Amino acid sequence: MTRRPGDRVDPRLARRGGPDDGDDRGPGTGVAVKPAVRVKKPSMYKVIMLNDDYTPMEFVVMVLERYFNKSHDEATHIMMHVHQKGVGICGVYTYEIAETKVTQVMDLARQHQHPLQCTLEKA
Repeated sequence: MTRRPGDRVDPRLARRGGPDDGDDRGPGTGVAVKPAVRVKKPSMYKVIMLNDDYTPMEFVVMVLERYFNKSHDEATHIMMHVHQKGVGICGVYTYEIAETKVTQVMDLARQHQHPLQCTLEKA
């Protein structure tokens, strides 16, 4: 279907900016396309508990249950591993979460006057 001078065109269907319409914006015009962004997975960190000869085993189990959401059996198993091997992994988290858990454990241990040590290292 060809258009003749004077024909009415629905403005919603009218083509604008075509190559032969006298538009001098040039070939560099068009829709900007944003390149795909790849999101990198965050680094993970192990929360590690260190053994000492003074902190009661029951306190360690309570800490593992409260701050690391371990069942009583899991917490007891981890506590025994820490007691026998000198060190044990409480969990693996992103840096901010691991740092928060270490701080919470250390603060609670200090409040109860226990020398319990907890640290983090890259997984």
